[in-house]
Amino acid sequence: MIQKYTLPNGVRVVAESIPHVRSVAFGLWIGTGSRFEIENKNGISHFLEHMMFKGTKTKTARQLAEAFDEVGGHVNAFTSKEMTCYYAKVLDEHFEHAVDVLTDMFFESTFQMEEILKERKVIEEEIRMVEDTPDDIIHDWLSEAAFSRHSLGYPVLGSLENLQTFDRETVLDYRDRYYRPEELVIAVAGNLPANWLAQVETRFSHFTGKGNIEPGNTPEYTGEAIVRAKGTEQTHICLGLPGISLNDERIYSLILLNNLLGGNMSSRLFQEIREDRGLAYSVYSYHSAYRDSGLFTIYTGTGHEQAEDVIQLILNVLDSVRQDGVTANELQKGKEQLKGSLMMSLESTNNRMSRLGKNELLLGHHMTLDEVVEAVEKLTVGDILTTARAIFSKPLTLSLLSPTGKVPATYRRNALVV
Repeated sequence: MIQKYTLPNGVRVVAESIPHVRSVAFGLWIGTGSRFEIENKNGISHFLEHMMFKGTKTKTARQLAEAFDEVGGHVNAFTSKEMTCYYAKVLDEHFEHAVDVLTDMFFESTFQMEEILKERKVIEEEIRMVEDTPDDIIHDWLSEAAFSRHSLGYPVLGSLENLQTFDRETVLDYRDRYYRPEELVIAVAGNLPANWLAQVETRFSHFTGKGNIEPGNTPEYTGEAIVRAKGTEQTHICLGLPGISLNDERIYSLILLNNLLGGNMSSRLFQEIREDRGLAYSVYSYHSAYRDSGLFTIYTGTGHEQAEDVIQLILNVLDSVRQDGVTANELQKGKEQLKGSLMMSLESTNNRMSRLGKNELLLGHHMTLDEVVEAVEKLTVGDILTTARAIFSKPLTLSLLSPTGKVPATYRRNALVV
């Protein structure tokens, strides 16, 4: 059963008690990420996330790391386009210890310039690592091409140029502006101690905010192309189409459609391109849903001389699904895969905590597992066809990396437009 509380200062707390396990996952979810940045500060959300681990008024960076190692737990964090999360997983007997350390990081980090200079170098290497990984960086390019100069198209890591400008004042200004009580969700899942809520209230009731976040404008899908040349062994291709938002009623239909199209080894794209023709090792699709928009992505890497054929095959598969939909057998298989994936993921306290945090932060409500299964079971072949025709009939977006940097002849921006 999910419990939800709102502290007097606006901090939201959601929890799920799982008495039969011996672990607890505890997460701090902040409603900010690269989408809320301006161009010359792109990357600051991710930089701030890193700096939270670099020392507090009472602990060095090393002592923070040891604080979890010594109790057999782990701590981590991530930044995305619309959220930042700091989380820990420990044995239930160490819950208070985990809360103490994460609270210390959240409120008492010192952001010393010496540590800032060191972390600039660390993130510089992280950016270079991504830039040296074609099947990684190409997804950032697709977002940039899809949303033009809107901040939703900014890379989470930012740029090397921006990175060199981040100093203590920049970090503190961003934290004070965007880390506010009403943008904080505390998510807890696992074998909770009897006084867990009191522990949270004691540490977070004093939290006050100074900033004022301007509401972001809805991005316009522009469907451009970013094609670059580099001496790679494969041509790396991402094709994109406008998706839907998190709260769109078609979200489960699109999740199911994605699974059938390119979400697993029995999907149409995998079978057609890899298994039947041997044209790629990696080929898959996924959908990124945001507060007010989305992006449907298909990725593959293939030999340079095969790029035109592979793009045409992808377009053929999309057109086939759009025209004829899916079979009843495919639909039932997809439902079972989706339910299985969901149920097995919830065997982890970390995953349950993440589900709580994301749902509260981005949607403001929670569906039970039974409600989700019911929504999936209600989907019909007609629902999938309707969604496919809505999604796979818009202008395409392309990001591509190859030695020539040329657009394959089979790519046409309006190839699916009807």
